[in-house]
Amino acid sequence: MKKLEVGLIHIYTGDGKGKTTAALGQGTRTSGGGYKVLMTQFLKGDDTGELHSIEKLSPNFQIKRFAGIQKFYRNLDEEGRQQVAKEVKEGLAYIKEALKEERYNLIIMDEIMAVLSNEIIKVEDVITLLKSKPPHVEMILTGRNAPKELVELADYVTEMKMIKHPFEKGIYARKGIES
Repeated sequence: MKKLEVGLIHIYTGDGKGKTTAALGQGTRTSGGGYKVLMTQFLKGDDTGELHSIEKLSPNFQIKRFAGIQKFYRNLDEEGRQQVAKEVKEGLAYIKEALKEERYNLIIMDEIMAVLSNEIIKVEDVITLLKSKPPHVEMILTGRNAPKELVELADYVTEMKMIKHPFEKGIYARKGIES
């Protein structure tokens, strides 16, 4: 497998739209360059356009979902929360193994910040994972409210800021645009 010269850590955070889209764009660029990409998505259960596009675009780009839910985590009962925690831990174990075996050049952890803000895992778990990455593997973490500790560790930090959004007019996620 080809190796990146240097693997860095990116964070796409903020309350604005575009964090997952930016990560997908980087993943598409990386896979188009002949590198292997894994996007792990946490707490996303809806059938979204990116799942189908990536499947068609590149054999080098895989998406795996862990702890897919159809409603907000805060609305789950205790059994549902325990199941989510189990699946999130399985996702982290999968990423850890992929890093150890150096299966991918870029690993995206989409909505990992939501996992952290809901206290499903500790920020120290993610820091340990990031510090274990081989030096030529790139990592992207997405989601609102990136913890200070991750921001300090990252090489790139981009904040998407919402200025205006259609949901303020009652227009919610539209198929093919936001989902």
